[in-house]
Amino acid sequence: MQIGNSAKTYGAVSIALHWLMAVALIGMYFVGDYMVELEYYDRLYHTLPGLHKEVGVLLGTLLLVRLVWAIAQPRPQIVGNAPAFTHTLGKLGHLALYGLLIVMLISGYLISTAKGHGINVFDWFEVPALLPQSKERGELAGDIHEIAGTLFILLVGVHALAAFIHHFYWKDNTLTRMLGKG
Repeated sequence: MQIGNSAKTYGAVSIALHWLMAVALIGMYFVGDYMVELEYYDRLYHTLPGLHKEVGVLLGTLLLVRLVWAIAQPRPQIVGNAPAFTHTLGKLGHLALYGLLIVMLISGYLISTAKGHGINVFDWFEVPALLPQSKERGELAGDIHEIAGTLFILLVGVHALAAFIHHFYWKDNTLTRMLGKG
């Protein structure tokens, strides 16, 4: 398998970034959903939020890498019978996924730094709090983060369903090229 994309299929880097981020982001959604229900005396109350923030920072970095890689690489052509409008919907869906990820990253940062403290990432480095303490900003960012996360996970479901429709109904290479099989 080639490292970079070709006109027919995605390369190893694009595929690895896609699946690593997909698994991690779906996991982050469910961890986030679970941790907001924890009470102070729950065992995970004091560890899950920190881990969620740390992984979120790493995923933000990975998102930047993925965006730069996607811009620098050719996008493989779809070969098959799917109607042209599905390509437009696919592009809009991808833009919405990336947009929601950016909203989640920014709102997650604003939640995490609302008390005026930076985000310590596995004791490797700290992302500083750039804005003064603000409980109201933290609460608003929390609402935005939750809504964006819910919209994101719903769109991930639509994205997966669309890939299966392309594969089984239109019998094109939309799914197989992200599996490295062109």
